[in-house]
Amino acid sequence: MLLFAGLGNPGQEYAANRHNAGFMALDMLADQHGFSGWKDKNGAQLAEGRLGGEKILAVKPQTFMNRSGLPVAEAARFYKIPNDNIFVFYDEIDLAAGKLRVKCGGGHGGHNGIRDLDRHLGTDYWRVRIGVGRPEQVIPGSRIDIRKWVLMDFTSAERDSWVPALMKAMSAEAPLLVAHDEGSFMSRVAHLAPAPKPPTDDKKAPKPSSGGSDTGGRDPGGRDTGAAPDSKET
Repeated sequence: MLLFAGLGNPGQEYAANRHNAGFMALDMLADQHGFSGWKDKNGAQLAEGRLGGEKILAVKPQTFMNRSGLPVAEAARFYKIPNDNIFVFYDEIDLAAGKLRVKCGGGHGGHNGIRDLDRHLGTDYWRVRIGVGRPEQVIPGSRIDIRKWVLMDFTSAERDSWVPALMKAMSAEAPLLVAHDEGSFMSRVAHLAPAPKPPTDDKKAPKPSSGGSDTGGRDPGGRDTGAAPDSKET
């Protein structure tokens, strides 16, 4: 049995945020492969299905980004799933929009969702890093704060192009992750959903739409910028 976890923030106001790329990936995968419906259990939404002949447990923590670790760790312990069979899908600002990288272990890179997973799981699990880019890469000349950026929605142009294409490609090629052929997974996804070329300064960049700004005391952020505790990535 393998565990696929997607990171994000619960609630419709965050659904289209860059920070919710992990949720988007799991929703697409569960839908495309006929997984069971999502059920609430121990601070997460769980769904089950099969890929490549193996049983998959899909997990979406509902505890907000900075507290993602415990629900995933509890599910892994309950089902006795070792870290080598855990794949975590999440947004990565240090990858250009539409790029994808998979690796086992490593640092959290300032992503507080991953930081919390490391705290509860250790570091030797698989990370599926979904590039969402930095604001100045997507919108030339932008000075949007990183914490605000990850809580903004993908632009309408992105939602009509590379975002659904990448999610569908990851879903289609997910059996390669089950087979632990991570290199082929990355190659196939890049072939099916090539990353977009970054806009240039002489082109009018699309204006991003913002997600929910009132967190009601909750912390949906996920990157550590050094400006405030528990806030990086976004």
